[in-house]
Amino acid sequence: MTESLDVVAPVAGKVIALADVPDPVFAQQIVGSGVAIDPERSPGVAVAPVAGRLLKLHPHAFVVLTSARQGVLVHLGIDTVQLDGVGFEVLAKEGAELAVGDPIVRWDPAAVEAGGRSPTVAIVVMDTAPDTVSATTVGSTVEVGDPLF
Repeated sequence: MTESLDVVAPVAGKVIALADVPDPVFAQQIVGSGVAIDPERSPGVAVAPVAGRLLKLHPHAFVVLTSARQGVLVHLGIDTVQLDGVGFEVLAKEGAELAVGDPIVRWDPAAVEAGGRSPTVAIVVMDTAPDTVSATTVGSTVEVGDPLF
């Protein structure tokens, strides 16, 4: 199913392998396969990487469910759940139908990093086997909306 799923960058930055994410759940692809982005350190907006329904929305993470019933998780930073929403502004509503590129959360990666946490953004196709998402963009720099995998 992931072969036909086109996912765009929800944030701008350098694409890195999930194995390089400083969190074992993402690095070991326990949630699913994907890539991560080391984001630019300026305030910005994380956008929908795919079209679909906003299934889950937390200030630090969200899941978009595609029409093919595939969930795509975007997790803004590592251990950012501990921030209890501080530094994040939710711009969308859970359950909303989204187009690719619709704004979801405003955040500041530099502030996350200044607080001692990694601002790395994981983008994961949920419930997929490890290494099933093409990682050809690893090492490249992407802008918001650029093809990711």
